[in-house]
Amino acid sequence: MPSASGGGQRTQAPQPITEDEAQTHIHGICFKNGPPARVGVELEWFVHDLKDPGRRVEPERLTAAVEALHGLPLGSPLTQEPGGQLELSSLPAGSLTECVATASAELAAVRALLREHGMRLEGYGLDPWLPPRRLLDHPRYRAMETYFDRAGTAGRVMMGSSASVQVCLDAGTDEPGPFSIGRRWLLAHLLGAVLVAAFANSPLREGRPTGWRSTRQAVWANLDAARTNAPAAGPDPRAAWASHALDAPVLCVQADEGPWAVPPAGLTFREWIRADGRGPGAASRRPGVADLEYHLTTLFPPVRPHGHLELRMIDAQSGEDGWIVPLAVTMALFDDPAASEVAYRAVKPLADSSGPGPAPRNPLWRRAARLGLTDPELHATAVTCFAAALEALPRLGADAGLQAAVADFTDRYVRRGRCPADDVLDAHVREESHQ
Repeated sequence: MPSASGGGQRTQAPQPITEDEAQTHIHGICFKNGPPARVGVELEWFVHDLKDPGRRVEPERLTAAVEALHGLPLGSPLTQEPGGQLELSSLPAGSLTECVATASAELAAVRALLREHGMRLEGYGLDPWLPPRRLLDHPRYRAMETYFDRAGTAGRVMMGSSASVQVCLDAGTDEPGPFSIGRRWLLAHLLGAVLVAAFANSPLREGRPTGWRSTRQAVWANLDAARTNAPAAGPDPRAAWASHALDAPVLCVQADEGPWAVPPAGLTFREWIRADGRGPGAASRRPGVADLEYHLTTLFPPVRPHGHLELRMIDAQSGEDGWIVPLAVTMALFDDPAASEVAYRAVKPLADSSGPGPAPRNPLWRRAARLGLTDPELHATAVTCFAAALEALPRLGADAGLQAAVADFTDRYVRRGRCPADDVLDAHVREESHQ
């Protein structure tokens, strides 16, 4: 989820934007054209007590630690999510090796300082022990809470209790072939279900099994569909995304002072433009480019175009280096031509079994979140894709250690039809039997 820095507060009335201008603006900023050359990763972590992860870290302790962290000489932005989760967002790297090395070094510095404060980072898709709470009082998060509360508690759980590994890849080219924008867009939405299943790591909530391998994904599927659905598939992803964004409800309207207003339910950005200054409440002024760009930061589909493609469906992984495997596998299946071709052919049949509706609510994605790789179709597809990724890693310059990490994960989980959530569930059963 984007941090509160996704957009600044207003200082003057905007220059109004027309519907055609909005469509053109989205076209220009959301899919940057060019061959794959860069990779990035956004890593979200829970901050838990060093000795007792089930103990809530007091806000004062966490605030002091975060202030100290901001004194570290990090090259990557380090931000906080609403529930106090930390997010390290790597800068774009020219290779997988560079991305892993930079993020690993910066995480090591973060962990060392947190240990001095009696805390540690934990990687799960959903906090397995503690209920959600909102620590940050930024107007964005107050508005989000108000907006999502209209439909129940899922929004608060997402904001305060979820964490992910988000892989960022170049959008692709307008030329036909394995790196075309249209093909990478389709691949992301079909492969996304396989990634959900293979890396599912959130089977517990407040200490109890939920019935889902990825409870985080189940929570996202219960949020506002207009805001979190993937846009309709088609030959022109730019047009599909622009229409989807304009027809999504406005979450909030920024203000110079005080709270940010939440418009009446269902008011889309397109309707705000067409109201021509006669919209309800805070939407009574005309929107401008800054309003549109901020609106885009409040859309949370599983694959989000930010110039690059941001794959948002992967649960945060346990262990200091667990995040490296989903990053490496995903990049290999997108950016190595041979592996991309294998992956595309492997996931194409999944389109027929996904059933009606877009990700993440269609049957395929729900199966992935509930069953992980115990689902036979997802298991077979994952075996093919991980094998292709392993073959591609040397071509991408991955060192022996990184190749070994992916091979170990493949042997431990993928070939056996398991995912990290199964380890968590096994440990829970053992703990229960000893009580």
